[in-house]
Amino acid sequence: MADPKGFLTTPKQLAERRPVDVRIRDWNEVYVERSLLPIITKQAGRCMDCGIPFCHNGCPLGNLIPEWNDLAYRDDWSGAIERLHATNNFPEFTGRLCPAPCESACVLGINQDAVTIKNVEVTIIDKAWDNGGVTPQVPERLSGKTVAVVGSGPAGLAVAQQLTRAGHTVVVYERADRIGGLLRYGIPEFKMEKRHINRRVEQMRAEGTRFRTGVSVGEDITGQQLRERFDAVVVAAGATTARDLPVPGRELKGIHQAMEYLPLANKVQEGDFVETPISAKGKHVVVIGGGDTGADCLGTALRQGAASVTQLEIMPRPGDDRPTGQPWPTMPMLYKVTSAHEEGGERVYSVNTTHFTGDEDGNVQELHLVEVEFKDGRFQPVEGTERSIPAQLVTLAMGFTGTDTANGLVEQLGVDLDARGNVNRDSAFATNVDGVYVCGDAGRGQSLIVWAIAEGRSAAAAVDRYLGGRTALPAPIRPTDRPLVV
Repeated sequence: MADPKGFLTTPKQLAERRPVDVRIRDWNEVYVERSLLPIITKQAGRCMDCGIPFCHNGCPLGNLIPEWNDLAYRDDWSGAIERLHATNNFPEFTGRLCPAPCESACVLGINQDAVTIKNVEVTIIDKAWDNGGVTPQVPERLSGKTVAVVGSGPAGLAVAQQLTRAGHTVVVYERADRIGGLLRYGIPEFKMEKRHINRRVEQMRAEGTRFRTGVSVGEDITGQQLRERFDAVVVAAGATTARDLPVPGRELKGIHQAMEYLPLANKVQEGDFVETPISAKGKHVVVIGGGDTGADCLGTALRQGAASVTQLEIMPRPGDDRPTGQPWPTMPMLYKVTSAHEEGGERVYSVNTTHFTGDEDGNVQELHLVEVEFKDGRFQPVEGTERSIPAQLVTLAMGFTGTDTANGLVEQLGVDLDARGNVNRDSAFATNVDGVYVCGDAGRGQSLIVWAIAEGRSAAAAVDRYLGGRTALPAPIRPTDRPLVV
């Protein structure tokens, strides 16, 4: 274990965020670079000898958290990255983006502040990159088998890297112009700079993974062609069908899905545009949806110079303390202040949008809402609470309802969908079509990055077994597994 008394003597410290008035003027990550280095060994030392590390249960990847905490505490960074990479292909992604169900399950968190697991994780991987500790793992021999992976988000990248290292020839198809899926175009630069994706892709290329960008599977190449050309196909295309808001005025100009708005801001950072075609500059912005994607829209709008930003949520405001009905080690619903919320904007809870109104040119100008209460199994309006707020740009960040079927891929492959609009699969991530597998949000539905990577690793083991009769690849989860999240 790490410091035997660390959890008693060392207070919790988090990574330092740059001042708000500085960071909203740029798109760099919000944290002070290397601010964790002076404190991280002691923070790792807070990991206690708890006997049964429930953080393992909280983490879908089964990360060996106490082991690499101990190694980080002892300054054995090469040992720490070996243990971290043993279960996680991309800890620089999860260390920045995962909501850390492992911390909610930390035994220390029962009556104290939990260990800052994410901070230790991201420090280990950042030091490994700085020290040359991340190198290509080229397979010793090739199997002669070929695999097509549709989608290059975290699930697609994980399954591709695992299968490449197992000796198979893997081609990743991505319809966007760059690799990364929602990591690339759905996550703002201030949450994760895209250089982290770029160097992972270069590592994967050096290992033998092949990437094909700008290819829409189902249109540019059919599902049937993939089945004919490859020994196995893995669908990791995500759950990209966005939930819409069918209310009067939805057709007005200036109302966009979050995944129409956010990618354009990222393309500016990639150098594709000088200015984004959808800008919040000088506008009253309303974000509908109180989750992480809504917070991403909030932070983006503030950096673009919005006159005001209001974030609406139909649910009531969560509490500051763990609810009695959500006991440890589950991940509770708590009031969360992200870096974007620190920067400005207003959050309004327990409200529902009734309609939009616009000007004579068809541009949205106002959003009309009403307060709601949950009664008789549904949200019902509270009489007399109707009001309107200015809205010249509206982003819909209300989640996703299933995988994309518009491009024809699902129909062409002949795979079944479940009742939620996701690709159906069995206990080995296999669809009803022989040789076609699915992992990540395409099969699971909208979920967390850590679950996407875990599904990618598990699906890779299933495909490897299908191609060779056996596998040595780890499979941390089954499709039926569920997180310790209420």
